[in-house]
Amino acid sequence: MSGQRAGLRRFGRTAAAVAAVGAAGLAYASVVERNWFRLRRYELPVLSPGAAPMRVLHLSDAHLTPGRRMLIDWVRGLERYEPDLVVNTGDSLAHPDAVEPFLEALGPLLDRPGAFVFGSNDMFSPRFKNPARYLWRSSSADYRDRREPDLPWRELGAAMEKAGWLDLDNRTGALSAGGQRVAAAGVHDSHIGLDRYDEVAGPAPSDAALRLGVLHSPEPANLDRFEADGYDLLLAGHTHGGQVCLPLYGTLVTNCGIDRRRAWGLSRYGRAHLHVSGGLGTSPYAPVRFCCRPEAALLELVPADA
Repeated sequence: MSGQRAGLRRFGRTAAAVAAVGAAGLAYASVVERNWFRLRRYELPVLSPGAAPMRVLHLSDAHLTPGRRMLIDWVRGLERYEPDLVVNTGDSLAHPDAVEPFLEALGPLLDRPGAFVFGSNDMFSPRFKNPARYLWRSSSADYRDRREPDLPWRELGAAMEKAGWLDLDNRTGALSAGGQRVAAAGVHDSHIGLDRYDEVAGPAPSDAALRLGVLHSPEPANLDRFEADGYDLLLAGHTHGGQVCLPLYGTLVTNCGIDRRRAWGLSRYGRAHLHVSGGLGTSPYAPVRFCCRPEAALLELVPADA
């Protein structure tokens, strides 16, 4: 019996140690890393020969609730990098009262040229779900019974358009950034079946300094068409970089068709450059990040002949 009691004590100590490590990891992921924002910086040779350099700030997946003061202040502070163009690839909202806080976060960035697309979470409020389900299925199935959006996405879009930003949801457009012409095309969120690439299909204008493709979810079917139509730079979000990653392994799931190695960051996609943002936020029902810090990206674009 004494041996059995000793074994039970060892098991109890081990279980307590595992629980303590788990609690510490959860505290780190939810309190520290979730608010440990970083700005990634890249230099990309994507502009037309002879064009002047251009700075593009890529924002995505804020999933904002009104109380995220650290996130609001950090995004607002990105104005100091003086981007020539700001691109928001969606999932900005996570609460019915989040439009004004998100516009506050953008702050002076709204005075700069900008473009945006929506994500599913701009339209539909978050619901509690088992996060482990992402290991074997996409969350797109969660929207099959949701027909009417319950978040104020129209108000958000109207405010960004009033500031002069382009709505690129299944649309094309052009703007001036850094004194140069940018030809842009975008699609609505494929994650909930709202993408209509046929509405923007066709060769990208050859006379633009930058040909930009914008989408929320980096689905290969749309990326293939952007690349084939001659868009130089493709910007997407949605994946959160995996949100919970493993050391030495990286992203576990992407929640879309893109492969794990392109779940965040910069990669080549045929002749185009693809940047997938790891995102700024999380669902309020899964407020953790692990080995996947929240981020924005500043893309320093230079001529392809530089």
